Amino acid sequence: MLMADHKFGVLVSCIFLVFSLLQCKFCALAMLDPIDFLALQSIRKGLDDMPGSNFFASWDFTSDPCNFAGVYCDVDKVISLNLGDPRAGSPGLIGHLDPAIGKLSALVEFSVVPGRIIGLLPPSISQLKDLRFLAISRNFLSGGIPSTIGQLRNLRTLDLSYNQLSGEIPHSIGTIPELSNVILCHNRLSGWVPPFLSQSLTRLDLKHNELSGSLSPYSLPSSLRYLSLSWNRLSGPVDRLLYRLYQLNYLDLSMNQFSGIIPSRVFTFPITNLQLQRNLFTGPVQPLHQVTIETVDLSYNRLWGRISPMLSTVQNLYLNNNRFTGKVPGSFVDSLMAASIRILYLQHNYLTGIEINPAVDIPLSSSLCLQYNCMVPPVQTSCPLKAGKQKTRPTAECSEWNG
Repeated sequence: MLMADHKFGVLVSCIFLVFSLLQCKFCALAMLDPIDFLALQSIRKGLDDMPGSNFFASWDFTSDPCNFAGVYCDVDKVISLNLGDPRAGSPGLIGHLDPAIGKLSALVEFSVVPGRIIGLLPPSISQLKDLRFLAISRNFLSGGIPSTIGQLRNLRTLDLSYNQLSGEIPHSIGTIPELSNVILCHNRLSGWVPPFLSQSLTRLDLKHNELSGSLSPYSLPSSLRYLSLSWNRLSGPVDRLLYRLYQLNYLDLSMNQFSGIIPSRVFTFPITNLQLQRNLFTGPVQPLHQVTIETVDLSYNRLWGRISPMLSTVQNLYLNNNRFTGKVPGSFVDSLMAASIRILYLQHNYLTGIEINPAVDIPLSSSLCLQYNCMVPPVQTSCPLKAGKQKTRPTAECSEWNG
């Protein structure tokens, strides 16, 4: 009798243990909000690993989704979703973004590593009212940026760079109150640059698009530290705009159709690299003080007048393909011989002379190009191939500009 009772007790214990194990198998599922659970399932169905990627190996929906790679939870809600292996050079993901992403109502951060994700950016993302960080870069997203993105009033960073997005930049994005980083470069965006009202905006990168039109003097906040608008079709003057952006530490407006003067104040900005080449800037260049910027590129514009000696402290100076006249200041020769100037490109101007001893050897670390000016170059130096083979500009042209 005692033996039978003992066997019965062991059987009950085993049944209880099995039942407990079965409960534990599914108790993890109960930890996550059912809506979030189903949203993750839909997102997973739309995506797959590219060959060589094992990101989704941990996405086993019989276990706790909060332990999945790239999924971070707070209690029963997903608050961060980072899709793909974040290590540099990882193969990334393939597929499309399911609109179910908008069901993750507590999501604060959403990112996707570089891969081959195609299709539209789901408008449902605009439902993520707590979203602060949105980064889907170097994929193949196409179509327009949903105008409802402006409903993400808590958004701080928007990075949709290196995709195939087209259409205009929604005006509503510029109204997001605490936006600090907007990176939309290397797409096919067109139309005007909308005004950005956020006084927290520090980085605006719109290079390599098809943007056009002019910039209002008050279209960008003075909080900007990084501004790149290169390789677009933007036009009009920028002197009043730049005068306000005195905190910039990076400025690239190259490859546009900007016109008007270059304000003297831009040479006092705390930047190391000033890129204004290949525009339609005109007028003299007159820095008020010695310029300490490492690289200044003003080439391929319509700048005229004499070259300011205040630029002789620039390490890499590109003034070629403009309309500068007169003699090159002696301070440039001093800097050149002291090897404090590494690049001095003055070709394709209307310069009439430079006081340099033809017998002197220019330091090997320095590069000087003088050809196609209104003088015979006193020293033979190697010039870039784009400078052509003509050493001196025709006399008739020189008389017009230096007469």
